[in-house]
Parts: sequence; C-alpha cells; structure tokens
Amino acid sequence: MDLSTPLAYVKGIGPQRAAQLEAKGLQTAADLLYYAPFRYEDRSNVKPLSALAPGEMATALVEVREVHTPQFKRRDLGMFEAVFGDGSGARLTGKWFHGQYLRNVLTPGLRLAIYGKVEFDSYTRELTMLHPEFEILRDDGEEGDASLHTGRIVPIYEAAGKVSTRMFRTILRRLLDDLPPLEDALPRHIRQAWKLPDLNTALRELHFPAPESDLRLLNTFRSPAQFRMIFEEFFWLETGMALKRGNARTEMGIPFELNDRVREKIKAMLPFKPTTAQKRVLGEIARDMASPAPMSRLLQGDVGSGKTIVAAQAAVIAVENGYQAALLAPTEILAAQHFFYLRKVFQPIEYPVALLVGSMSRKEKESVKQLIESGMVPIAVGTHALIEQDVAFHKLGLAIIDEQHRFGVLQRRALQAKGVTPDVLVMTATPIPRTLALTIFGDLDTSVIDELPPGRKPIQTVHKTSLEIEQVWSFVKREVDAGRQAYVVYPVIEESETQAMKAAQKAYEELARDVFPTLKVGLMHGRLPTEEKERVMEAFKQGEAQILVSTTVIEVGVDVPNASVMVIEHAERFGLAQIHQLRGRVGRGAAQSHCILVTDRMNDAARERIRTLVGSSDGFHIAEIDLKLRGPGEFLGTRQSGLPAFRVGNLLRDQEILELARREAVAFVESPPATDELDQAKRYLRDHWQRRYGLALIA
Repeated sequence: MDLSTPLAYVKGIGPQRAAQLEAKGLQTAADLLYYAPFRYEDRSNVKPLSALAPGEMATALVEVREVHTPQFKRRDLGMFEAVFGDGSGARLTGKWFHGQYLRNVLTPGLRLAIYGKVEFDSYTRELTMLHPEFEILRDDGEEGDASLHTGRIVPIYEAAGKVSTRMFRTILRRLLDDLPPLEDALPRHIRQAWKLPDLNTALRELHFPAPESDLRLLNTFRSPAQFRMIFEEFFWLETGMALKRGNARTEMGIPFELNDRVREKIKAMLPFKPTTAQKRVLGEIARDMASPAPMSRLLQGDVGSGKTIVAAQAAVIAVENGYQAALLAPTEILAAQHFFYLRKVFQPIEYPVALLVGSMSRKEKESVKQLIESGMVPIAVGTHALIEQDVAFHKLGLAIIDEQHRFGVLQRRALQAKGVTPDVLVMTATPIPRTLALTIFGDLDTSVIDELPPGRKPIQTVHKTSLEIEQVWSFVKREVDAGRQAYVVYPVIEESETQAMKAAQKAYEELARDVFPTLKVGLMHGRLPTEEKERVMEAFKQGEAQILVSTTVIEVGVDVPNASVMVIEHAERFGLAQIHQLRGRVGRGAAQSHCILVTDRMNDAARERIRTLVGSSDGFHIAEIDLKLRGPGEFLGTRQSGLPAFRVGNLLRDQEILELARREAVAFVESPPATDELDQAKRYLRDHWQRRYGLALIA
C-alpha cells in the first residue's frame, strides 16, 4: 500500500464505504491521511463508577450486568438500556434511543470502556449516560482496544455518509500502522529552522495526539503537528505560485514603447485629472508593459476609485503600439456597462470598441468576430464568448480581466492564448483581504488604488425598517426637489433576474403612480435590450428622469455625479460586498450623498451585515468582515472561484501561518540551499499540484 492506493483497497473500507468517502472528496490513502479532525475531546478522565458525579464527562471501564428494552405507552422510541457495574458497588445505566441494533452487541458479561456525560435520573434515582461511546475490551483484559475511542485525547471527525467519526478513528489507525514510512518533501533547512516535526510524526499526532498534548492548542489548531501540516500545505501552494511568477518573467512578452504619441493620446482621452494613486498605479503598469517579460498584474481598488479609467490608459499603450486590447467580464450586464463606458471614453481619440456576448444573434456574433480578427476594432469587450475557440484576434497585446475571481485560472489562460504572450491586467472592484489575495492571486504583482477622487464626501448610510418607508420617500422627495437624483434598487432573489425584474416593475408602477406622481421615474433591469438599457441610463444621466428604479444591474460601472440618494429595498437579502458596490453609485459628485438600507425581517447574520455597513465605508474592512461571515468560497461569489482546496489549513484561522509560509517559499525559490533541492521541489509540485489544490498545473 502507498499514498495513491484507492480507498476501496484500504483495510476496513471496501467498495461501499469507499463510495461514501468519495462523496466527501476522499479517494486515496493520501486523502484520508490528510482528513484532519475538526476538534478533539479529552476522554482520559477514567474513573470507577463510585467516583462519578453528575455533569462531568468521564470514561469508565465496566461490565454489562443487565440489558432492557423499555416500552412506552404513547409511542415506541426503540429505547435500549444496559446496566453497567465495575466491582466498586456502584451502578450506571446507558440509554440509547432507537438502539435495538445493540441487542446483539451488548450482552451480559461483556467488558467495555464507556465515555459520555454523567446525568442523574430523578425518576430512578440512578446515574445514567445517554448514548455513551463505547469500545469492547479484549478478553485478556488489556485496554488496547479501548485506546482509540476512550481513555485518551480522542479526535472527532466530520462524518461521511454512514462512515462515523468512530469508524474514521479505526480506519485511520489501521492505515497509519500499515503504511510504510513516508518521504518528507518539506526542505530540511525549513523544518530545522522552525523546529517542525517530521511528516510521519506529524500525521500520527494529527490523528492520535500523545497523552500529554495540550487540548487547548489542539482545538485552536496550534499543536506542533497541526502547525507543521498547515505550514506545509501553504508552503507548497506559495512555492508553486513563486515558480509561476518566475516562469512568467522568463517568457518573452511585448516590450511596449512609451513615447510622446502614447502620452498625448492618453491626455486627449482622459475625461478628468487623474488622482495621485491612479498616476502611481498607471506608472507601475506602464513599467511592466515596457518590460520584455509579460505583465501579470492585479489592480485592486475600492468602489469609485477609477480602476476602469486606468485600464483604459493601459489599453491606449497597447493600441498605439499596433496591438489590440480585450476586456473579459463575468456577466453580460457588466460587459455591456464596460462597453458603453469605454466607447464614451475612447470617443475623443476615435478608437472603435466592439461587444461580444452570448445572447447576441449568430449573425451579430459573426460580424463582431470578423472585425476582431481583421484588426478593424482595437478594443474588444465581452464575456466567456470572447474566449471561445472560433474567436481569433488580429494582434492581441493586452488582456484585461474584470472580477477575475469569478473565472478559473484556465479561462484566464484561454484569453492569453489568443495572443503571443499578451500582458495581463486583472481588475477587482471587490477589495480582497491580503490573505485571500495571496492565495488566489499569488502569481500576480499587485497594485492598489487607495485614494478616491478629490471632493468626494463619505456616503452617509442609515438603516430603516419597511415600517418607516414613508419617511424614506419624503427624504427622497426633498433631495429631488433640491435638484438631486435617486436610485431605488431591488434585489435579485435566488439568482432570478426575472423575479427581481417583476419586483422592480411593480415598484416602478407604484412609485410613479402613487408616491411620486409629479416626478419622472425610470426603470432599469437586466432583461431590457442593450440599446434600451443605454437609452434609460442616458436619460437618467441627462436628468430627464429624477428617480431610477432598478435591479442590481447598476452595481458596477454606472457614473451619475448628480445622483445623491441610493435606497436599497430588502437590504437584508444582499451580501455585504454587493451593498458596498451599490452604494458606490452615489457620492460621485460634490454634494453629500446618502444610502438608505430598508429591511423587512432580519436574522442575526443580516443584522451584522447592516451594522457593518452603517458603521464603515472602508471597502477593505467590509471585505474582512464579509470573509469572516461567509467564508472564502462564498465570499468570492462562487465555489468555482480559482480558490485552492485546503485540507488542513483555514484561510480565516491561519493567516499568520500563510504569511510565514509565503516568505519561506519565496526565499526558497529565489535562493535555494542547493539546485537539486529546488529540482526536487519542482518534481514534487508536478506530481501533487493539481490533485492537492484543485488548480491548473504549473509550468
């Protein structure tokens, strides 16, 4: 047997249990070894029955004296009872609901080790344990059989189908005993520097801690064995990322020329004076683009910080050097918004922009594809439709990917493959905490726009219940009378744009007819044709409509400086990041702006979200809270998010270990103690990368 042995062939498992384990993602002996307990219980408190006290968790070595199956008048609860004794003169009754299956297991005279919470039964005046854990002792009286489940610190696993935590303990003990010693791939100098236990010791103590182990450390995942396993998982991920970065820098890219013509074009295009942060970030991008190595850069920035205009300037550098630029967005709505924005931005310098999305007719798609392939359009914007096989670029030099965490790494590669090592700029309007950024974007250099345009005032956010809606509409009317404009947003419920559209349509009719009969109210939703969306937005921008009722289609990319109020109905149904994005649609002019969160019924999680938004406008702080509330997979909006699958490590709990592992990995790749050690590490990663992290293979 070795680590690649399928679980069906591991002793004590078999095909049926193997199928249940596979549903949990466990397929091989290695998967099972790295399936860490989620907590530990101290069952080392072994006492005679006469010394037990109600309320304590305890282990006792006992003999079965009697068994009963009590009957109840009202209904059959399937109760099974066993009376235990141990020679101390005291008795204890074990009780199991629906426990008839134990009739043929627990028979009088059988010796057991039992563990559970001691209770006092006021009806029988005796001590009891409800559903105690038990282990049958061998006839020779040795306690070896009990050592897995009682009389020690015991690991507790998440069950997999009918494979219980108890079965996991038994199977893992056999597996650890049957496997030959494993080779430890973690570089020795790192193990020595951080006094990490070797792999075999760490695995054994991860599952079966020594009696003297500190339970507090175990349950906070900071025992030496756990620390080593978490560190190792992060170390190999970060080593792989560092190697990818290094490989990318050795490839031949496009050394874009930054001359006066490029600078004049950028000046002619810019609709406003850039901020200091925008200038700094553009400088970092321009240096990367001038380099002969391909650019791989992440551009982060809070709502309204101007990421798209920076990306547009990068596109000018590519186009003025005779290349094309492509912008890939995760949804048609976002792609359309980018298309409208870029078409307007590039108007002064007469760059045509093309849009390619899946909902277009076949004829429209073919026409756009021909324009892209011929080089007639220098800028192409689109969804996944841009990376389909039949889309060919004339000369792609810059790939801009928006909200990249919604794409897999392979999709990023597919767009890059449309050109000869084009530069890649990844944008995200979702501020991503550093820990998460290191794991998703560890192969990218990072730029952060950490400054909002001048004159912007912080948006005042308040919470109102649906009972106070009249106050809300009165406030909106006052703002509109003062010459301002307002958004009223309705949520997409259960990802159904149709339901949201109906809710928005109904609200639009009520607001236009009953609440604001003297005002012009507009309606915007995802099902409107592209030209209609553009017409509605243009009318709102020009002030022809004072109130815009919308679904979340206005989440990103809409810029109306005169809009000073955002009312978000059913705010409890939105995520933190989504509301933060939405309220970023106001506060773009000099006037004080307001975001009003209107809620109906709220659970505890919704209360926490609303409290966070009212108290803070810092996107990175909000992202940290969001990450804690939802966990990494949900935070990114999809579980297929390019996020590596960790078996022992936890991004929320183990941030400092990730930082340490990253420093060690970067130092190891940049200056390994010996060439053969780095070669060994590369071989290890080639064999384990995809299986271990669920990510695309590294070069």
